[in-house]
Amino acid sequence: MFNDLSTPLDFLATRRSGRPRDMVEPGPQTAELRRILEIATRTPDHGKLAPWRFVIVEKSQRTRFAEILHTAYRLDRELPGKLEIEAIDQFAHQAPTLVVALHSPKEASKIPLWEQELSTGAACFNLLAAAHAHGYVGGWLTGWAAYSDAVRDAFGAAPERIAGFVFLGTAGAELKERPRPDYDAVVRQWSPE
Repeated sequence: MFNDLSTPLDFLATRRSGRPRDMVEPGPQTAELRRILEIATRTPDHGKLAPWRFVIVEKSQRTRFAEILHTAYRLDRELPGKLEIEAIDQFAHQAPTLVVALHSPKEASKIPLWEQELSTGAACFNLLAAAHAHGYVGGWLTGWAAYSDAVRDAFGAAPERIAGFVFLGTAGAELKERPRPDYDAVVRQWSPE
């Protein structure tokens, strides 16, 4: 069973993201989403800088979001084909809830930017974990739109960057395990000699 909430350890051992394109209603209600985002901010943050922000894109704003994506996509490409247009529309409208996570570095701080980036990633993971703990599924996506300055400018400004698009909702399809790294391939005992 994925996202087993019977104990904190069971949850961590079974945590699994959902695919945004498979998510259905309901998504988190306003109060639930607020609580999820409050939990997301309880993350390791050297210097207490909060080098991240979250922007909620309401359902009523998804068409405008799709228009921004289409405009940004055309900046670096020829006219998109039918399948590309459909993929952009599907991305913009999938899942009941969308939160854009922004890395918002505090460049004047003595805290290294790398540590600020790590904090942003931790905040995004906390967002997913909080959504799962509320009984929803979440999916954290990037793709070309996360690296587009034009898309970023719809939500923030340089030096900010989009850390990801976090989609939340109810699983509309069975969650499936994905390959996990072999323990011995990624963990070893340190031997200083």
